[in-house]
Amino acid sequence: MMRARPHVTPVPDTRARRPVPPRRRRFGYHRSAVNVRPAAPKDVPPLLALVRRYWEFEGIAGFAALRVELVLQRLLLEPRLGAVWVADSGGELVGYLIAVLVMSVEHQGLMAEIDEFFVLPQARSQGVGAQLLAVAERELATRGCVRLQLQLGVGNLAGREFYRARGYRARAGYELLDKALTPVS
Repeated sequence: MMRARPHVTPVPDTRARRPVPPRRRRFGYHRSAVNVRPAAPKDVPPLLALVRRYWEFEGIAGFAALRVELVLQRLLLEPRLGAVWVADSGGELVGYLIAVLVMSVEHQGLMAEIDEFFVLPQARSQGVGAQLLAVAERELATRGCVRLQLQLGVGNLAGREFYRARGYRARAGYELLDKALTPVS
């Protein structure tokens, strides 16, 4: 024998709900389509093309493809020097992050510096840079790094906002000074 269920009037949910924004898919790139992974030797040719684009974007003079290629190959072969991560979307590299390592007495451990970080313009604002940075931070921490630092162009306001949103701050009381050295053979 079936019993009749009592009629219950649903109570409307009055909690404020934020609208869920639609997933952005400009230019075909979106979070799930991008695979961030350590670079491999086979990535050097397309990575070299991205490095060239980055140098053009930043106005860095002196791009010498062979020399840059040799530096990339050495970095990939000698993990004690640093690491390279690439963002791959459907077999095409759309971004990269290079971090170099240094031992610091002041910070009492291994530090990393972001040497280069670039995402193709058509893949920006899609989470690619955030994914690259998150993977690099996680893997560098796993390697024992106690600090991650970077240099940022004074006029790069979008970059500054990107890093600030992820906890990066200017180091109070310090500014970067550098000097080019000529290697002695």
